[in-house]
Amino acid sequence: MISISMKAGKVAAGEFAAEQAIRSGSAELVIVSEDASANTKKKFRNMADYRSIPFAVFLPKSELGALIGKGDRSSVVITDANLAREIRAQLEPENEQQ
Repeated sequence: MISISMKAGKVAAGEFAAEQAIRSGSAELVIVSEDASANTKKKFRNMADYRSIPFAVFLPKSELGALIGKGDRSSVVITDANLAREIRAQLEPENEQQ
């Protein structure tokens, strides 16, 4: 679903683009890689919590980037509500273990 979101143009990937999407109010789901720094995870979790945006930790940077056809990415924001809902439904079993 993350790959489909990218093809649909509904992804902001990378730290700067993700922050811009969150601040502009277009973010529907924030995903941070498992191996992102503690500071990065904290920053994005705080930004998401403040704006009541769902937050998930998923995959290492290399795999997260590969899903969207890019290099390593520690943060990805989904900007479409329907796609975000589908991705969250798929991620919930994964995040329950953390």
